[in-house]
Amino acid sequence: MEILKKDIQYIKGVGPKRLSLLKKLKIYNVEDMIYHFPRDYDDRSISKKIIELKPGDKTTIYVVITGKCQTPFSRKGLNINKYLAKDDTGFITITFFNQPYIKNILKLNDELMINGKVKMGLQGLEIINPIYEILKEKDCSSSLNSIVPIYPSTEGINQSYLIGIKKNVLSMTQNATLDYLPESILEKNKLCSLDFALKNIHFPSTVKELKIAKYRLVFDELLLLQLALIRIKKRVINEKKSPSLNINEGLSSFINSLPFELTKAQKIVLKEIMEDLEEGTPMNRLVQGDVGSGKTIVAIIALYKAFINGFQGALMAPTEILAEQHYVAIRQLLEPIGVRVGLLIGSIKKSNKQQLLQEIKVGKIDIVVGTHALIQETVCFRQLALVITDEQHRFGVRQRAILADKGDNPHILVMTATPIPRTLALILYGDLDISIIDELPPGRKKIKTYGLTTEEKERAYHFAKKELSLGRQVYVVCPLVEESEAIEAKAATEIKEELAATYFCEYKVGLLHGKMSAKEKETVMKQFLSNEINILVSTTVIEVGVNVPNATIMIIENAERFGLAQLHQLRGRVGRGRFQSYCILIHNNKSKIAKERIKIMEETNDGFIISEKDLEVRGPGEFFGIRQHGLPDLKIANLFKHMKVLKRVQKQVEELLDEDPALCLEQYPALKGKLDEKFNSFEGT
Repeated sequence: MEILKKDIQYIKGVGPKRLSLLKKLKIYNVEDMIYHFPRDYDDRSISKKIIELKPGDKTTIYVVITGKCQTPFSRKGLNINKYLAKDDTGFITITFFNQPYIKNILKLNDELMINGKVKMGLQGLEIINPIYEILKEKDCSSSLNSIVPIYPSTEGINQSYLIGIKKNVLSMTQNATLDYLPESILEKNKLCSLDFALKNIHFPSTVKELKIAKYRLVFDELLLLQLALIRIKKRVINEKKSPSLNINEGLSSFINSLPFELTKAQKIVLKEIMEDLEEGTPMNRLVQGDVGSGKTIVAIIALYKAFINGFQGALMAPTEILAEQHYVAIRQLLEPIGVRVGLLIGSIKKSNKQQLLQEIKVGKIDIVVGTHALIQETVCFRQLALVITDEQHRFGVRQRAILADKGDNPHILVMTATPIPRTLALILYGDLDISIIDELPPGRKKIKTYGLTTEEKERAYHFAKKELSLGRQVYVVCPLVEESEAIEAKAATEIKEELAATYFCEYKVGLLHGKMSAKEKETVMKQFLSNEINILVSTTVIEVGVNVPNATIMIIENAERFGLAQLHQLRGRVGRGRFQSYCILIHNNKSKIAKERIKIMEETNDGFIISEKDLEVRGPGEFFGIRQHGLPDLKIANLFKHMKVLKRVQKQVEELLDEDPALCLEQYPALKGKLDEKFNSFEGT
């Protein structure tokens, strides 16, 4: 086992220069090198005859050189060498660019194994710059006749080097890895040994061996992650005590006084929360609800319950705009019945902040709404019993834990409007119970969504003018530029200036982007909310939570650059009032994926359906942003591709913890040790 922790700098072939490059790849010791898995494979074990080849094929062929090297063209900076080769079914040209030495290596009648991509050349089929080996008596042990790993790398580290050092490390550590899964779990889930998996994930002889190895390692990774999350949850339930909020005086009359009736889904979720709050153990609950489903009022009722029991509550939002919006909503509903509400954000004046901090500390403030400012060391509560975080995916596990530490094991409620399939939510938020508000309030009109090509953009602006003439307001979201917030700000500024000077010259056009100061953003949003600004050109900073009931049109430029989930979030900024609302997706529909994405958005407003479709159409990239920060990276498992494995793992974890919650039986010490080693720093948060 000690060899696995050996510093990588002491391994043959690692000098000071390569050491720094390997650290860029997060490879610090021998174990890191072994668990640095291939991102793909080049299957060179599949060979074809020349007659079977088609342009675009990447394959291995066995040929004999039938003619001398031809050099049809050579000048400074460009050298071409060509050979004619054959097998028993036909001829092919092999071309080498800028490899002048090749004519001294390859000779007439040499038998070669070649791997490369086939194209149609001027004289028929051709392979350019192939990987090749000269065969000695039909040597079939060649590396060309195998499945070759392709690793994530960095400039200065090539694949040949990584393959060489992996082989070296694997031979050094043969039988050194402890298989931490007991035989019973291996048999029940038809898993290979860990040694077999680690060897064959790097250098499999067959595709079947690769699949067997990958299944084991994916299973392991998901099993450890799920065990860690559920162990935290069980530990909280078993070890911690929280305030029991049993007083309900005035709660029903408050709910009945609301200017609307709660939906059936809201009532179900509220009942689950109320029962949690009355227990003597901490609530840890996630509330998922689509855009506009009414999560906020459920949170406000929970905060009011904390108040009538004599405790404080805190609500943390990811942006100042959203925090202020929650602050206003809570004050309107709760201040008239004696609840004192405070707003703690980074942009408040220092003198006001000091006074507010003192009032929170002595209990003069009952509910505090804020941003990350809430988790600063200077913030102390008198009796914090309930912590709510909105748009949970914008915060990490650690941030949630820091806020929770400001009370004596307070109840925790986290909310997200990012719909996630339930099975996936169980692993993303495995330490939480899950509630879903899957119903919109009655009377909420479906947002009508239309896709228009870039050439049809003027139609969108013409339609927007009709709405503006009725006194409504319009959002225009500028293209997503992932590389730089500064570039996004520039793009938004340019679009704002163009629209103000042309299509909407008779209206007031505002601008909102991430490079503006908090005060500037606040001023713009207040002007938009009061209709002093008619059209708001914005980057995706308005994606979360902004509530302007009079805004009825959302125009998204270059919609093909956004994922479905993000388009759905942006669309949710309209349709929040009594007027019919519209979302217009301006797109360049050349790609098949772009067309599918636009069609899905036109057909449904259901965020859960959209999240499922996003997985099918766009793949996992869109969702990685929602995983909790603080968890170790997944090296081989993919939460979306491996959903079947995930379900099998969840069943196994349930059975395992039912049998032995503390993993103290004699067959589990190695598993417990691995869990502690991998997750101790995370679980300690």
